[in-house]
Amino acid sequence: MANLLTRLINPWYPATALGLEKGVASVVQLERTRGSACKLRRAATFNIDESLVRPSFEESNIPNGAQLAAVLKDLSTSAGLLRQKRWSLSLPEATTRTLVLTIESQSAGELQEVLRWKIERGFGAALEELSISKDRLQKDTQGRDRYLVIAVKKAILAEYEAVLDTLGWRAGLILPRHLGEAQWLVRNGSVGDSLLLSGSSQGFTGVIFRDKHPLIVRTVTCTEDEFEDEFYRFLLFYRDRSVPETGPGQGLARLMVIGEGITKQRAGEIVNETTSGDLRPLAAEDLGLQLPSRDFSFDSIAAPAGLATLSW
Repeated sequence: MANLLTRLINPWYPATALGLEKGVASVVQLERTRGSACKLRRAATFNIDESLVRPSFEESNIPNGAQLAAVLKDLSTSAGLLRQKRWSLSLPEATTRTLVLTIESQSAGELQEVLRWKIERGFGAALEELSISKDRLQKDTQGRDRYLVIAVKKAILAEYEAVLDTLGWRAGLILPRHLGEAQWLVRNGSVGDSLLLSGSSQGFTGVIFRDKHPLIVRTVTCTEDEFEDEFYRFLLFYRDRSVPETGPGQGLARLMVIGEGITKQRAGEIVNETTSGDLRPLAAEDLGLQLPSRDFSFDSIAAPAGLATLSW
């Protein structure tokens, strides 16, 4: 099974994906319709016991793999996907960590040493303990190199792999929740920046995209009472340091709000107050996904469905 974000020589990305988070599991299969639009072919979401998946970067996530495998078998059966063997997997947000590293120009040898030092310092773990994805981004305005680095502990990733192996499933692509959700913004590019706010009971991850590339990625651990203040701070950092002063279509052009911690309406109000904008949070239909009914929660399937869009 491929490690986190491993890019094989001939990668395959299935249209079927699994999403796991504390207290919830979802499976989806997408079908392309016209242009970049798509619809749910099959999908199901279960509220699961919170003891089954305990998201953490440091500690074991799955205390009983056999029990979780049984629940996933029932979930896939209810969606008519039990016979599917190829999946993408959206990991819980707290299980992974993501950094954008900025590095001054270095020789090839020095670059690797600096990257190693920054990765180990940023993630608080030895490189040998981590499954790492490292993608080079566009240079910053000062011409410095930038890298998007995603990490998960190898021992924790192995727990998820073992559960899938029990079911005879193979995961060709494994990503943290926020990068699955972010595919809806990346695949529907626009002039101006895009903001993803991915909230949970433990805080939020905020991602600003510019030209389909991550500009700012920040994960904040906070209580629900602290959520609004921390979100303000994130937006102020973006406004004061990253928004160009001139040019058409500059600043935030799109807003996507997923998950817990804050309502979509309140998040939109804070964004507009802070950036002097007039945005509303995008719905599934704005992003090119047809849901079978308004009762079906886009939030619960946004991450795995985002991964499934990579099949085309």
